[in-house]
Amino acid sequence: MAIAADPEVAAGYVAARWWGHDTPTDLIWRNAAERPDNTAYVTWRRQPGSDSSGSVDRTTWAGYDRLSDRVAAALLAAGLDRGARAAVILPDGAGVHAAFTGADKAGVVVMGIGHRAGPAEIAHLVQKSGARAIMTPAEHRGCPAGDAVAELRRGLPDLQHHIIVDGPGQGAAIALDGDPAPLPESVPGFADAVEERRLRASELCLLNSTSGTTGLPKCVMQTHNRWFYFHQKAVEYSGLGSDEVFCVPVPAPFGFGLWTAHYTPTILGVPTVVMADFDATALIRLIEAERVTVLCAVTTQFIMMLNSPVFDDHDLSSLRLMFTGGEAIPYQRASEFEDRTGCTVLNFYGSNETGMLSGTRLSDPRSARLRSGGKCEPEMDCALYDPDDGQRLPELRGRGQPACRGPATALGYYDDAKANAELMTDDGRMLMGDIVEIDDDGYLRVVGRTSDFIIRGGKNISAPAVEDEVATHPAVAMVAAVAAPDPVFGERVAAYVELVAGSSLALGELREHLAGRGVSREWWPEHLFVVDALPRSSGGKVAKGRLKKDAADRLGAS
Repeated sequence: MAIAADPEVAAGYVAARWWGHDTPTDLIWRNAAERPDNTAYVTWRRQPGSDSSGSVDRTTWAGYDRLSDRVAAALLAAGLDRGARAAVILPDGAGVHAAFTGADKAGVVVMGIGHRAGPAEIAHLVQKSGARAIMTPAEHRGCPAGDAVAELRRGLPDLQHHIIVDGPGQGAAIALDGDPAPLPESVPGFADAVEERRLRASELCLLNSTSGTTGLPKCVMQTHNRWFYFHQKAVEYSGLGSDEVFCVPVPAPFGFGLWTAHYTPTILGVPTVVMADFDATALIRLIEAERVTVLCAVTTQFIMMLNSPVFDDHDLSSLRLMFTGGEAIPYQRASEFEDRTGCTVLNFYGSNETGMLSGTRLSDPRSARLRSGGKCEPEMDCALYDPDDGQRLPELRGRGQPACRGPATALGYYDDAKANAELMTDDGRMLMGDIVEIDDDGYLRVVGRTSDFIIRGGKNISAPAVEDEVATHPAVAMVAAVAAPDPVFGERVAAYVELVAGSSLALGELREHLAGRGVSREWWPEHLFVVDALPRSSGGKVAKGRLKKDAADRLGAS
């Protein structure tokens, strides 16, 4: 039996017009019929051995439909049952979206894995999902992918098939277990099989991993409809139209990358620029060349753009919007991005599990858009909980741990009763891993993750707040604040920084700068570590778990 949303709940959401019956397959068929030669995806790939030089491949809507048909034909030829899982480890580009849609047409659930994932993470996710097939490019991390898959198979006998999707777009070569994959027209009854097997809007269609910075990731169960709802809110809040050009450097398998590159542009029938390898300078050039109107980027990415020496050398006036969020964003740098581009930054708040819990609108003042996650959605039935005892707070105001239930939430974690129990409140809402404050006007502000407070001598210090202040020093390009273990105070504030090229910074200079800004002494870093580059998780955010371990190692603590 297929995993799906509760039928009664789904019917209620459909009646409220938050959900529907279309899937990306329906929309791609429509786009291929109405605008076959229009661009669906522009894929940028780095040239080997270069810094920011690369090549661009264009995939039309007709080419996207055809490529996804070819993936579906390979999965049908492999004999996978409807509802079986196939792992997908492909770099960002038209190919990964065609793989997702091809699996959808074949009735196969995707296990989406970031293409920068390490071997242990890949093995865990393939095993956890029970994948019977895996899709990769011909090479993975510079080595033949067949060798890596053979190594996987030694410990995972259920992994029976290897499908290669090699190429950035519609001209990709597809192989099944070492031989050229059959074309759709050579598969008997292909069209009828797709119509019978393809996944429906409220069924499990994709598993993706949490992008947490510690431990092995969990598998979040996705439906199409939750992202269709998210799309409606994005249009309502930002006025998205049929003349947009999206640019999405966020990895495809994760929630932010899904709605911005796989769903919303397909619903609107507009092109999306994606990058197989993130590069801030190349991204700036792409925005100018493709006349991008909507940029979707995490904090790390837009700060790297601002820090690029070529930022002011290119015409970015086509930009109308930048979507960001999922974490507290630095007010000063986001304001700088608006001032230097003329675009408006919108900040949505939620998670891979909850989807959109709150969001900001074009009509909100800058202070609200950049200092808050906006106002909670009424249909998301939000509430605040005491993080210590889990009890629901009497009103949606003040400080607490937020949770919600509604048309944006996922189906939970796949095959993980313990994780689901930790995710859900006793009254059926999904918890966020953050501590927030909601003011009297209803604006939600993230003050830290439940694990992102630095507790110094019993006082809670918000790591994002420290980062916001340290980032104001002119020598600091990027910063992450973490807890450093201390035998007296329990924890002290440690700041890891990337510096602006040609700059230097000592701890005393930084503390003097913060004193001049009137920053509370408790927020001042007591350790400063200058690094060439902050480590990133597979979702593109700073991997704070690794920094905490590094701080403990440096200071001789366990």
